[in-house]
Amino acid sequence: MTTVRPAAVAGSFYPSAAQQLGAAVAGHLSAAPESAKSGVDRPPKMLVVPHAGYVYSGDVAALAYGPLARWRERIRRVVLLGPVHRVAVRGLAAPTVEAFETPLGRVPLDRAALEALRGLPQVGFSDLPHAHEHSLEVQLPFLQTVLGSGFTLVPLAVGQADPQQVAQVLERLWGWEDTLIVISSDLSHYLPYAQAQARDEATVQRILHFAIDLRGEEACGASPLNGALLVARRHGLVPRLLGLRNSADAAGMTRADRHRVVGYGAIAFDPPRVTARAQDEGGEDEENDENGDASLGRSLLGTARRSIAEVLGLQHAGADIDTGHPALARPGASFVTLHGADGRLRGCIGRLQAVRPLIEDVHANARAAAFHDSRFTPLRTHEWPGLQVEVSVLGEAQPLSLANEAEARAALRPGVDGVIFEWRHARATFLPQVWQQLPDAGDFLAALRHKAGLASDFWSAEVRLSRYRVRSYADAALPGAAA
Repeated sequence: MTTVRPAAVAGSFYPSAAQQLGAAVAGHLSAAPESAKSGVDRPPKMLVVPHAGYVYSGDVAALAYGPLARWRERIRRVVLLGPVHRVAVRGLAAPTVEAFETPLGRVPLDRAALEALRGLPQVGFSDLPHAHEHSLEVQLPFLQTVLGSGFTLVPLAVGQADPQQVAQVLERLWGWEDTLIVISSDLSHYLPYAQAQARDEATVQRILHFAIDLRGEEACGASPLNGALLVARRHGLVPRLLGLRNSADAAGMTRADRHRVVGYGAIAFDPPRVTARAQDEGGEDEENDENGDASLGRSLLGTARRSIAEVLGLQHAGADIDTGHPALARPGASFVTLHGADGRLRGCIGRLQAVRPLIEDVHANARAAAFHDSRFTPLRTHEWPGLQVEVSVLGEAQPLSLANEAEARAALRPGVDGVIFEWRHARATFLPQVWQQLPDAGDFLAALRHKAGLASDFWSAEVRLSRYRVRSYADAALPGAAA
């Protein structure tokens, strides 16, 4: 039997009748200015939204939720964190039910994702903190309206938890572009209007600069927000302030309402932009949107070679590295692939997500590929003269919506797509270069599953596939393919 957490604050924080609730949400969404609705060309990775009664904070929340409608086919999971107001919680509380309900219907929970948190000591499983908590519930009608019924929910009530504890949970749930993280928090409480404005403006600036020491008097969701900011900074997310108001700014409020106000802010955190190799289906390179692409390639290859040479105790023979290219300082995800003089693979290490400046990522991955790839012995000095280096800069992964393996084989573009395979805790990727060895999509997927530690013919409805493209730079013609 399906167990459901019923709506607890319908009729107080928002209308209890479905028709009236739908009209209220639509009204708030329509009140957002056109500039807010246009958004950017990618969905945000994280949102900060208020959780007061809709009459007070609904218009501010709509600034964050409105642009999501264009991404309703892409966002498949929402990780929702909010503070507890009625029950003391040490750490984070995960529910045991299978769905949360509002007057607009039921939202299924991602039980597999919640179960994946059981090994974390800061996460407990209890429905009591969720039973009457409004900070999570008030977000659901907005999500149901803009995303429809095609998403699952991971709701977590956050009590006494430090930023590292929250960040560890979010890292485990981070996912790809199909996963949206929502942090529910109001700002200052019950200050006079002018004082509240000043306090909230200062708090927003701290949030935009990734402060992780926010206090409860600045934001009631400080505990989840501090942890979220820590992990957002690690992943290079880019913050955007969408709106900042308080309860006295809401329609119908009087001058008397200005003596004790509550602050509300809406903030989006966008994924970083990464320079990627763009190829069409025929395999021809398109023009890169970065000026000085050849210079970028020389800098990346020089960085990789120098980082290896330093460990070997060799004086790097190449020209000085030009560190002035703007892409080097931006967050980037890369793989460094090494081949020996005989063309055989000698090491390949990288990251799938941009969490540090590109030049630092290449530096670290080059050393890891040369000396810490568990498939090979550490690189030795006598191998240096014939060493061939390739640096691949990854674009953002795009999740694929697939019903079965046949659809997966049909969707993949040989020679173009790098592919990420995920099933529960199993995960593996192949760069696009692997298509040179495995040009058939069926063989490609079979080898990828084997790399993930699964049977080569394994398939499940829970399998997630994402694809990405790369821009690769090589300092020699490579007879083999990267693995």
